[in-house]
Amino acid sequence: MQFVKLRISGFKSFVDPTELVIEPGMTGIVGPNGCGKSNLVEALRWVMGETSAKKMRGDDMDDVIFGGTDKRPARNIADVTLSVDNSSRTAPTGFNDFDDLDIQRRIERGSGSDYRINGKIVRARDVQLLFADNASGANSPALVSQGRIGTIINAKPTERRVLLEDAAGITGLHSRRHETELRLKATEANLSRLDDVIVTMDAQLGTLKKQAKQASRYRNLSEQIRRTEAVSLHLRWVAAESALATARLGFNDAEVLVRDRMAEVAAETTKRAADAEGLPRLRQTEAAAAQALQRLVIAREALDAEERRVAEARTANQRRLAQVATDLARERALAEDAGTALTRLTDERDGLIEEQGDEVAVEEAAREALDEARERVDALDRELTALTERTAADEARRGALQRQAAELEQRLATATRRLEEQRRQRAALEAELADRPDMDAAEEAVAAAEEALEIARDRAEAAETTKAAAEATMGRSRDAQQAADAVRARLKAEETALAELLESGSGDLFPPLIDAVTVAPDYEVAIAAALGDDLTAPLDEAAAVHWRSHPALERTEPLPPGAVPLSAKVKAPPALARCLDHIGVVASAAEGDALAPTLSPGQILVTRDGASWRWDGLSVVAGAPTAAAIRLRQRNRLAELRLELDGAEDTAAAARADFETARAAAGEA
Repeated sequence: MQFVKLRISGFKSFVDPTELVIEPGMTGIVGPNGCGKSNLVEALRWVMGETSAKKMRGDDMDDVIFGGTDKRPARNIADVTLSVDNSSRTAPTGFNDFDDLDIQRRIERGSGSDYRINGKIVRARDVQLLFADNASGANSPALVSQGRIGTIINAKPTERRVLLEDAAGITGLHSRRHETELRLKATEANLSRLDDVIVTMDAQLGTLKKQAKQASRYRNLSEQIRRTEAVSLHLRWVAAESALATARLGFNDAEVLVRDRMAEVAAETTKRAADAEGLPRLRQTEAAAAQALQRLVIAREALDAEERRVAEARTANQRRLAQVATDLARERALAEDAGTALTRLTDERDGLIEEQGDEVAVEEAAREALDEARERVDALDRELTALTERTAADEARRGALQRQAAELEQRLATATRRLEEQRRQRAALEAELADRPDMDAAEEAVAAAEEALEIARDRAEAAETTKAAAEATMGRSRDAQQAADAVRARLKAEETALAELLESGSGDLFPPLIDAVTVAPDYEVAIAAALGDDLTAPLDEAAAVHWRSHPALERTEPLPPGAVPLSAKVKAPPALARCLDHIGVVASAAEGDALAPTLSPGQILVTRDGASWRWDGLSVVAGAPTAAAIRLRQRNRLAELRLELDGAEDTAAAARADFETARAAAGEA
């Protein structure tokens, strides 16, 4: 294997991409101090897997990246690629199919470095073994640095042995030998574990045989259940057919009843048509009579009101006539008194005139008496005139009232005659209306016939609809009931068989821990891979091997980022708490490989398909489910079956109720 080319970019003083071609023979690099000759050798050592920053003349591996100058900024990435001619096919098996190999090492500031061979990411150990097999490498004596010759001359025999082994080309054998020894130890551990597994499997063989017999019995019972279900379904079908025949007979009876009702409706319709021919005339007569009766009622009410008014006026006039007669008699008496007084005064006046010759005092008294008498006479004259006028007015009013009373008497007689005529007409109309029950009966008969016809039609349509709906519902209910019964029987058989299978393995003196553990679905294999046979140990301290509860640790190391604690998916006794806190679940094997180096002492990573990584480096690939995983799955399946069985029982009961309801509805239809 021959070095062909060295490409450097960002490494120490080589800030720009630089390519060094190594020709056959000897290639020399000449230059003044500080031009980068030593950096070329260090780049070659670095790309071949050097891990010591001190040997690279730095404090940290990031020091190999160009740190910048006053004129050029620092770089964040350094890259060195070594091209090798592999036409002699001396490379390791994984890379020996290529004529040319490009070994690349790339470092990013603060992120570490990675290796690639022909673009494929590889481990640093792969690169180191590649060069070690060809008597080369980062620590090869072929790389002579400053002070190296003096070190070799003054080296001890054991140190010179390394030079001789490197010259002989057997340096890579030591690494391979160490790796092979590790693999052999792992293989021995696996063989020892396999022996334990074989012993355990031998112990479980009897149980598995018993389980196989139970599985065979389960298959036989399942076949018998299927045959029994078929017979049961056939019997139910026969019963349903019988119920359907009964429903059809009931439907035929309903059809006969509907035809009879239709005939009755037709006869009633004919009768109604006959009655309807005379109905318009009767209705016209009824309307005219009603109008006449209404008019008579209104006229009677008017006459009654007029009669009451005339009677009130007559009474008032009579009272007024009596008052006028009283006033007239009083006025006549006053007139007579006035006449008598006038005569008396006249006589006195004549006597006074004859006695004019009496004394002056007597004359004056007579004169005063005369004046007074005259005044009284004048007053009486005025009063008499007023009384006369009032008497004349009263006489006129009396005449008017008498005429008005006569007119009212005449109007009252006319109203009385009209009232009697209206009473006779009303009696005649009432007699005519009394003869109309036949017409009302006819109308009632027609209405009843129409109502009976509508009821019969509605019943016929309802019977048809009810029958069709009942048959459809009965069919759907029968199918649903059969399906629900089949599902329930299947679930019940599986649940019984699985329960017997689990009970058969729980007859030990000390029940194993696995029977007290509840695992979330799809995590059975994960806990079985993490704990293995430890799940079969009991909790009883009387057993030779058992689980014991301990208080929680004051401080525990957290699981690597991305790992889910298995305790979140498992319900277990307190004795298992410490163990579950140190077990994490990862999504894939690739994630497990990446996180395994970060595990703290006592921690384990598992996947849901059974792969596991232990903190001390032991890794187990995913394989077939163990007996513990199978038992946990069976317990989870049993819990699911019981829930499904409860739902199937409810569904079957509802289907039976629907079928009975549909059958009853079909029978009533």
